[in-house]
Amino acid sequence: MVRVPAGLLRMGSDDHYPEEGPVVEREVAAFDIDEHPVTNAEYARFVAETGYVTVAERPLDPADFPGADPATLVPGGLVFTPTAGPVDLGDWRQWWRWQPGAHWRAPQGPSSDVDEILDHPVVQIAFADALAYAEWAGKRLPTEAEWEWAARGGLVGARYAWGDELRPSGILMANTWQGEFPYRSTGALGWSGTSPVGAFPANGYGLSDMIGNVWEWTADAWTPRHGMTPTVQPGDRVTLLDSAARGPARRVTKGGSHLCAPEYCLRYRPAARSSQTEDSATTHLGFRCAL
Repeated sequence: MVRVPAGLLRMGSDDHYPEEGPVVEREVAAFDIDEHPVTNAEYARFVAETGYVTVAERPLDPADFPGADPATLVPGGLVFTPTAGPVDLGDWRQWWRWQPGAHWRAPQGPSSDVDEILDHPVVQIAFADALAYAEWAGKRLPTEAEWEWAARGGLVGARYAWGDELRPSGILMANTWQGEFPYRSTGALGWSGTSPVGAFPANGYGLSDMIGNVWEWTADAWTPRHGMTPTVQPGDRVTLLDSAARGPARRVTKGGSHLCAPEYCLRYRPAARSSQTEDSATTHLGFRCAL
C-alpha cells in the first residue's frame, strides 16, 4: 500500500459532466491505499481461502424479477462486445450484452478464463464482492473524496492525474480506448481490454491505474451532484416492483476504464465519477482497497 498525505481537496469539476459539480472542499485525513487495483491473482487467493461466491455466480431470485421466465434467470454478467461499425452512442445496449456464466474467473463467459492475465485487475466484481475482499484483507473501500485525492497525486486543479495535457511529450499515460468507439480498438500499448497493473506510468503518489484500465468502486452512495443526500441509502433492498419509483441502491465509481473514449466517455479524469448499481458485474469494473 501507499501512504497518501492529508490535505484539502477541491473535489469535482464545473467544466465537464453535470454530476461532477459543484466543486466542493473536503478535508482528507492521511490514509493508505493499494498501489494498484486488486488483481485476478489476489482475488483468487481470497476465494481459495474463504470459498467466497461472487454475486455474478449466485442464482437469481425469481421474486426480484416478477413475470420473468425462470429458465432465463441464470447467473452471469455484462460483457462488452464491439459493434460491427458506427452506431448511435446514445444506446449502450448496442455494445453490452448479458452473458450467462460470466464471472470473475470467466470474465467473457464460460469459454474464457484468467489463467494468462493473473496480473490484470479482477473484473465482474459487484459491490458486495469488493466489500468481502476488503474485510478479508483487513482493509476497507476508499471514500469518493479519498479516491479523488489519491488520484490527483498531489496536483491541484489539474485536468488529468498527471497534468493538463492528455499526452505529455506524446506519451500515453493510461489505458483508455484507442480508435473509434465502440467498433474499432487499436489497443493501448498493445492492450485491447484490461492491461497488467502498472503497465502505464504511476501518478505523483506512486499509484498505478488510478485512471483507465478499470472503473473502481468507492464506499460512497451515489448522488447526482456533490453535497446531496442519497435517495436510496446503502443496504436498502429494492426489488423491480418499486425500483421505478426509488431506483436501486447505487455507489460512486471512479477512474474510467479501457472503454472510455473522448467521443463517448471523457471520464478518465480524477474529478469524473459514475453511478453503478450495487449488483453490477461487468468486464470493466474492479476495485482497490484503503486503510
